[in-house]
Amino acid sequence: MNEKRKNHRLPIDIKLTIESLYKQGENKIENVKDEIQVVDISKGGIAFEVNDDLPLGFYFNSRIIIDEEKNFFSVLKIIRKVEIEEGYHYGCEFVGLANVLSDSIDIYEKEISEC
Repeated sequence: MNEKRKNHRLPIDIKLTIESLYKQGENKIENVKDEIQVVDISKGGIAFEVNDDLPLGFYFNSRIIIDEEKNFFSVLKIIRKVEIEEGYHYGCEFVGLANVLSDSIDIYEKEISEC
């Protein structure tokens, strides 16, 4: 099967927390406390797994920490959700990720391809 995504997915093992979800014209969802396990990253976004049932089309602020030197802040939009055995698998896209920040992902891709 041919890959249809614009950006190559890279496996990654990092954790995130979401303090609140928001969407224009709707109330915030506060105190999303479940630990989020990020499973892959690309220049386009991230995929993660979590127990919580989160709504599609909502946004959240995140800090992506690849390592001590490569980290950045971004807004992510939840665009895809699949129910899995232990919760949900989500796909999110970066909203307004600056090119200089996406360079961190390029460097990470180069590093893991050399391993």
